Amino acid sequence: MELTVGAILEGKVKSITNFGAFISLPEGKTGMVHISEVANAYVSDIRQYLTEGQDVKVMVIGLENGKINLSIKRLEPKPQRENIGNRGGNSRGSSRQEGGSSRGSSQGSGRAQRAPVQPAAPKTADQLFEEKLKAFMSESDSKLSSMRADHRTKSRRR
Repeated sequence: MELTVGAILEGKVKSITNFGAFISLPEGKTGMVHISEVANAYVSDIRQYLTEGQDVKVMVIGLENGKINLSIKRLEPKPQRENIGNRGGNSRGSSRQEGGSSRGSSQGSGRAQRAPVQPAAPKTADQLFEEKLKAFMSESDSKLSSMRADHRTKSRRR
């Protein structure tokens, strides 16, 4: 049987190292699953996911210099990431969007209550990327202009 990239095979975990696992494949061949190709989550200890002698389903992802590179995670469904737009703790303006502001509260003020705000439709990955790119470009332009202004004032002093 000729191995090709993308082929899906059944194998058995032959041995485990800190950087990956060696898998016995049909026809006496051996391939390796790198630790980064074991699961969709971060893997610090491969032994939490695999044991020697375990039967596994693998995908051939590379054939280089007689070495067979394998992946287990590429056969698993990709996990859905939530709150992708709020990474790194940047929550600027989130309290206003979630109704955390007490300004305009109608409790005890005699004003009519506002209608509940419908939650916005989830944004697509393209929309999130465009927003992030726009924020990055704006921040970058601001930094560049302040650097230019700094440079001009320093050059005048000489």
